Formats: sequence, C-alpha cells, structure tokens
Amino acid sequence: MSSKLQVLTPQNSQIIFIDQQPQMAFGVQSIDRQVLKNNVVGLAKAARIFNIPTTITTVETDSFSGNTFPELLAVAPDNDILERTSMNSWDDQNVRDALAKHAADGRKKIVVAGLWTEVCNTTFALSCLNDTDYEIYMVADASGGTSVDAHKYAMGRMVQAGVVPVTWQQVLLEWQRDWARKETYDAVTSLVKEHSGAYGMGIDYAVTHVHGGAERVKHGKRIGPNPAK
Repeated sequence: MSSKLQVLTPQNSQIIFIDQQPQMAFGVQSIDRQVLKNNVVGLAKAARIFNIPTTITTVETDSFSGNTFPELLAVAPDNDILERTSMNSWDDQNVRDALAKHAADGRKKIVVAGLWTEVCNTTFALSCLNDTDYEIYMVADASGGTSVDAHKYAMGRMVQAGVVPVTWQQVLLEWQRDWARKETYDAVTSLVKEHSGAYGMGIDYAVTHVHGGAERVKHGKRIGPNPAK
C-alpha cells in the first residue's frame, strides 16, 4: 500500500515553515497577505495543539528578508530559527539534521508552508524527495508565490513529482480525525473560531443558537430596539 494513502496523524508528521518573513511576503501576489499570515499562524497553532515537531528556517534575515512573522514566533517561542543563504533549504545541513531527527522517530510526512512557492518551496521539495524517503505535504494556502501563475504552476510541478497538495485546515482536521478525541477537541474548536472564518462563525452560532450555550465573550447590554418617532 502506498504510504500516501495513510492519512496525516500527530505521530507521522512534522512541519517546516520556510521564510515566513516580511520581505518575502511583500512579493506575494497569489493570495491576500493577511489571509496568508492568518493561515500560517493557524497552521502553527494546529502543530502546537498536536505536539508536531516544528522547524523554522529563514533566509538572509538581516540583509534582506527581515524577521520571521512575530505572530508565528509567538506560537513557537522556544524554537531555534535556522538561518540560511541558499534559496533551497535542503542545501543547509542544519535543516537536514532537524528533519532527519524527527524522521528517525517515524515522522516522514513533512508538512511545508513557505515563501515563495515557486522558489524556496519547490527547490526544497524536489531536492528532499530526490535524496530521501520522506513525503512532502505542501500547504497551498499557507504558502504564496509572486503571481497566481507562479504559485499555480509551481504547485503543479511539485504534484507531478509526488508532492501532496493540502490546505491548512485540512491538515488540522486530519490530525484531529475524530471529534471523540476530547483531549484536543476544545483547543481545535477554539482555533477554528479564531482562524477559520465562516467555519468558526458557524461554530459560534451553533453553540449559542442551536445548543443554547453562552457567548464566548462578555459585552455590554443589548439595548433596543427603540424606533425613532
């Protein structure tokens, strides 16, 4: 059986964030950049909920790209940040060693979210697949390219090479898998409320208007209606 038929689990996964830095984000045109950052941070929080080993790598921080998104670092404040000069993270031995350490524990499914899709993500994915027996799961909506076409065709090229395309919420829910898993239920639904747009709004609505639960924030009195005379 192909290992790609095995779903992502908290035991078989690790994650790498590649160059989630402001100067790299400035060039992104394939996705709204605020949506991009929301999805990156949501994915990082998902990894924290399920104790997924996380690698963060950066390129030319001081001379060009700037510091990693602070919202991402706040989710993983104890993570080392692996600095590179190469556009291809696979060219850096520290990155290889970090991934190999977790792969040795059976975590050979590498979830990837990076900038830019057509450069840093593609070269890393192709090189990693060429040199190892790892699998790459490319998070399309937590990555971005310099144009819609750049992102689209880079994703297509990677898929042809065996990369599995996913979205951040798909990864989250694949890790959760069963709502009977109560040890992560509250954290996952809280994350969804904060980062999943309409899905999160729907949960808030269901809690209050279907199940009769309390609102999750305190607020002032609801006054009115009071039609003007």
